[in-house]
Amino acid sequence: MKYQIFGEKKVSNLPWQDRPEGCMDVVWRYKNNPIINRDIIACSNSVFNSAAVSFGDGFAGVFRVDNKARNMELHAGFSKDGIHWDIDENRIEFETDIEEMKEFIYGYDPRVTFIEDRYYLTWCNGYNSQPTIGIAWTYDFRTFHQLENAFLPFNRNGVLFPRKINGNFAMLSRPSDNGHTPFGDIFYSESPDMTFWGKHRLVMEAEKGWQSTKIGAGPVPIETSEGWLLFYHGVLTSCNGFVYSFSAALLDRDEPWKPVYRAKDYLISPQMQYECVGDVPNVTFPCASIVDAETGRIAIYYGCADTCTGLCFTTTDDVIDFLKSNSSL
Repeated sequence: MKYQIFGEKKVSNLPWQDRPEGCMDVVWRYKNNPIINRDIIACSNSVFNSAAVSFGDGFAGVFRVDNKARNMELHAGFSKDGIHWDIDENRIEFETDIEEMKEFIYGYDPRVTFIEDRYYLTWCNGYNSQPTIGIAWTYDFRTFHQLENAFLPFNRNGVLFPRKINGNFAMLSRPSDNGHTPFGDIFYSESPDMTFWGKHRLVMEAEKGWQSTKIGAGPVPIETSEGWLLFYHGVLTSCNGFVYSFSAALLDRDEPWKPVYRAKDYLISPQMQYECVGDVPNVTFPCASIVDAETGRIAIYYGCADTCTGLCFTTTDDVIDFLKSNSSL
């Protein structure tokens, strides 16, 4: 490997497929996509925009399940190979002593981060029917302990860093509105205790082209010798509505609100039928990545057309080289 990876472990059973012969893409799709169909469990209308991590000798995850009543809920799941998943038929029932947090209204677009001794879950949490960032923690993906919401409404795409920055927990988020948000930039915040958040900093704004309407953080950032590797989604407003693509940026290791490189071009855009046709057409939305520290291989889980879940692959070396030769900064 050209670039060093920090804070990650060897994942010898990482789901992986070699780059197809003749493919010049930096990121390539799994040939058997989608890996999770919309009807994988009896109650689901769709399963997408979900989080997965290496866990034990297999994998665990938290999945966005829009059920047949079209309620947005979160379900836990496990997998031996990261491709074939057993998802709980029942939504996560959060444990909490905080009275204000006991009512579950909706939850969607989860991310999962391992920090120190436990897994932290962040998601778009309905508080008083308004979107903000919910936080919970778990040791086993069976019992989840809910904390205070991170921010006031309206906010989405809360993504924790996998280690403390300057002695504080750190999170990326995207302030928004109560609708479909025709705007949005990525911000950085810190907290000493996972309750009180401040030191808010602008990280990146929407730019022209594929990311001209809004942007939002995707999977948990990966720490490398060149900076924090962040996959993020960008939205273009076309004559036929929003188009969600995704690409990458490198953030400064010590001051992650400062981007070092930012891609001009997307890495994945809606092109396959399962990405273009569904409940919300033309969406590729990454929420999780698993990296093998020994090889630099990365498996990226992404939502497809707000209906099903796809998988794609790359390496840290490939993405960082792409960023250095294709940066808008």
